[in-house]
Amino acid sequence: MLFSIALIVISSLIISQIFQLIKLPRIIGLLLTGIILGPFVLDLISPDILNISIDLRQIALIVILIRAGLSLDIEDLKKAGRPAILLSFVPATIEMIAITIFAPILFHISYLDAALMGAVVAAVSPAVVLPRMIHLLAKGHGTNKKIPQMLLAGSSVENIIMITVFTSLIQVHQGGEISFLSLLNVPVSIILGFALGVTTGIIMVKIFIKFHIRDTVKVLVIFSIGFLFVVLEHALSGIIPLSGLLAVMTLGGTILKLHGLLAKRLVSTFEKIWVIVEIMLFVLVGAAVDISVMIYVGLVAILLIFTSMFFRMIGVAISLIKTPLNLKERIFVGFLYMPKATVQAAISSIPLALGLSSGLLILNVAVLAIMITAPIGAILMDTISEITQSYKYNINLRQKRV
Repeated sequence: MLFSIALIVISSLIISQIFQLIKLPRIIGLLLTGIILGPFVLDLISPDILNISIDLRQIALIVILIRAGLSLDIEDLKKAGRPAILLSFVPATIEMIAITIFAPILFHISYLDAALMGAVVAAVSPAVVLPRMIHLLAKGHGTNKKIPQMLLAGSSVENIIMITVFTSLIQVHQGGEISFLSLLNVPVSIILGFALGVTTGIIMVKIFIKFHIRDTVKVLVIFSIGFLFVVLEHALSGIIPLSGLLAVMTLGGTILKLHGLLAKRLVSTFEKIWVIVEIMLFVLVGAAVDISVMIYVGLVAILLIFTSMFFRMIGVAISLIKTPLNLKERIFVGFLYMPKATVQAAISSIPLALGLSSGLLILNVAVLAIMITAPIGAILMDTISEITQSYKYNINLRQKRV
């Protein structure tokens, strides 16, 4: 196992660095590392690591949600206004509906499996989007129209919504049938998860204020509670519907609301943890990909992905109605909402691990979505951003000459 860990870390760092040098998302390099080292190519990853890969990805998902909760200020969402709220659910919802309609036609799977696939694929990637938005904020580009703030808030909320929808669909799938009662479990699990996260967050903030505890220890405590939320969800399965993952995110959001300074310190610690978690997450997802299956479903899956992207762009256009954004800025937002990566890597293998008949198909479509949309979206975002900045520079230069 130690040899496999060393090989994964060293290989992924080298390959991801190469991808960064050619201005492609490093996560593509991590995925390729997993595919190459995985059991379907070189078979150099220890079975002991592969056997616990689902648990490692669950840990990665908890890190993603805690970071989102600690960073997502509801006030930013309010300031960004109606477009940010619409962007948080309209594009993903339309994309998910499109996949639910077309996937059964293309792959002959059930509509429930197609909806599950849609929930996996629909979320935009914070790993690709957030660094570019932070860069825009630092440069002051688009801040007058609140473009970075709007996209930071909208994309973060969208991830939470799609993870919650995915979890709810898994619960419905495991129930074996769709009934009014099973559909009622969805809002109940959301309400209870939210309540659990808020209550726990209030208690934790009071404890952190009253007792002097190192930030590292606080992170470990938050981590452990996040694990317990997920364990509690599974323990109560079939008895009380509860979204443990939503509770994890809400816990972070409550800490941010009640103690903003502490939340900022904790975010920096979780970002350090994310460095190693990201490597294991994407490499292990790549290792689960069967190249022969991907080749078999490749062309049809690519058609589905581009079809879903078309409908997603329609969702973005609807969200930006009656905004002051010009055509170039609207196109920029559309491309920004294209890349897939983080959420797909974290949840795409869960249906396969649960033994769903379409689990391998969902995993392969999700990986293809990452490999297609992440580099295309990143390149287009960077290109449009450079063109826009150059255009503004030339306009300012002309105005100075006049």
